Amino acid sequence: MILQELVKYYEALAKRGEIALDGWRYERVAYSLELNAEGKLLKILSLGSEDKIKKRSVRELPLMKVPQKEGAQNRRKAAIFLCDNAEHMLGLGDGTSDRKSKKYFAATKEELMDILRDCDGPAASALKKFFQSWDPSRAEEFLKQKDSKITKAGNLIFSIEGKYAQDIPELQQAWEGWRKKQEKKKGEEKKQGKKKQGKKKQGEIKEYGRCLVTGGFSEIERTHTLIKGIKKTHPNGAALVSFNAPAFYSYGKEQSFNAPVGKRAMFSYTTALQFLLTKTEQKVKFGDLLCLIFWAESGEKEYGGFFSSCLEGKEDNQEITGNVLRNVAGKQGVDYKGVHLDPEQNFCILGLSGHEGRLAVRLFLKNSFGDILRNFQRFYEELEIAGPEWAEEQPALRKLLEETVNQNSRDKSIPPALGSECLRAILVHGKFPASLYYGILIRIRADQGRNKINRRRAALIKAILLRNYGELYLGKGEDFVALNENCRDRAYILGREFAVLEKIQGAANSTVNATIRDRYFNSACGTPAMVFPLLFRLKESHLRKIRNENPGLAVFCERILTELQGMLEVSESVGAFPSRLSLNEQGMFILGYYHQRQKFYEKKEGGEVR
Repeated sequence: MILQELVKYYEALAKRGEIALDGWRYERVAYSLELNAEGKLLKILSLGSEDKIKKRSVRELPLMKVPQKEGAQNRRKAAIFLCDNAEHMLGLGDGTSDRKSKKYFAATKEELMDILRDCDGPAASALKKFFQSWDPSRAEEFLKQKDSKITKAGNLIFSIEGKYAQDIPELQQAWEGWRKKQEKKKGEEKKQGKKKQGKKKQGEIKEYGRCLVTGGFSEIERTHTLIKGIKKTHPNGAALVSFNAPAFYSYGKEQSFNAPVGKRAMFSYTTALQFLLTKTEQKVKFGDLLCLIFWAESGEKEYGGFFSSCLEGKEDNQEITGNVLRNVAGKQGVDYKGVHLDPEQNFCILGLSGHEGRLAVRLFLKNSFGDILRNFQRFYEELEIAGPEWAEEQPALRKLLEETVNQNSRDKSIPPALGSECLRAILVHGKFPASLYYGILIRIRADQGRNKINRRRAALIKAILLRNYGELYLGKGEDFVALNENCRDRAYILGREFAVLEKIQGAANSTVNATIRDRYFNSACGTPAMVFPLLFRLKESHLRKIRNENPGLAVFCERILTELQGMLEVSESVGAFPSRLSLNEQGMFILGYYHQRQKFYEKKEGGEVR
């Protein structure tokens, strides 16, 4: 299913001319070797741009379409036409083995001469003259005044009189012609039944069968192209489909013959996946481990850009307003950056994480664009909760999930399983994972200060209780955006009482080092019967002090406590304070506390804060 959708996406992009075709690939390029018409190396131009990230200078390299040689990622000695490292292009290594570098340069020269054998254009002549005249033994002397990092920089390309070599039509035609000759040669050898002398190498094993992706009969690819750009994977990339141990073989099928994918389908899905990983508007990272990529079946990137903006929340994207999101989620659609977003368009979401040489699929969903955004809109509605005017209207999903992570720890990454499970729950309107709820409760118990119960955590607790246990606790949910004074849930009332008791203490002694929230909140939330009697005794001494300084406030707080105690006595027949609260009841306690606290900050009709 995943591979089929990626192949469809590749075909859509190929029709639009936005992706590399067979025989080409996108690679990051570090330097350009500037040649004149006579093939003389004039200068070496750095193509990277410096960006500062967290006070550290990071070099961002551009992506360029360059020739793709079969098996290039698994090669070491094989040369790649027009784009390779300094060893192959200049014969310049890291100083450990000059002999090896000269050997690589000779291999590149031999192949380039073969490819350009019948090409006599100006660009081809310049390249031939360069390789015929360049002496690797004096390369180091020539580069003394140049960038010393060129040997470790990555890929180099040629530029001939201001034009990149891979973009010159005559060189493109030479490359395509050479590739067709190679394919024709292989086909003739196969028909004639020619066999090479000696034992076959493992890399030369070929098998033909039914491709599971396209359904057609074709040559099956033994090893699939590695995918680069996922954290925690090998620098050379990781495989999405691979079988590299006998335990994974079946019916004698080794490596990827165990999951037959044709050569054309393999190229299409790997190229499409690598293409998506280079597009910032179609990719979002949750922490350092989970990478989320998404695309529309039509190939229009605006769908991915709009979805990415939804994931980033409203505080960072003023263009994504509630009305715009509702229009796209509805039947009519909306125009976004010059493209009409069709709600019926098929939309795919893929979540990946990596470990060494493998990619793990954490999430895959396919649905209409309108249905996905409709579920996203419902999630935003469930998150709505009262808060200060300066707080973000709808925070990014990534920031919400970060509320489960200890921000003082060295590793602040969101677990990949948590990110994928939460996103799946949002996009299919399912129940949230228990790990999300437990993670928030753990952080509330562990943290101190103002961040203990902030708006994001309260909003998440409300959304989880509403979706997972709505009938038992929050009912329809619309009455819990702000304080629900009619709610008779005992845990919710106890949370409100704790907020009133904290306000009384703050009014009596504003300079106290540790408030009752710092000392008793966790106990009051879990075992109210052990803490609330003590808090009510402390309340009496605090009220006596307030009556002398602010009698109106004392009367106001006493009235609220009396009303809340009355509600507890009506709803609870055995004692006002239960011995313990369940985890779900603790969520209601936190929600009641947060709502009552926000109620105190509301302005009266006269403009004063309560």
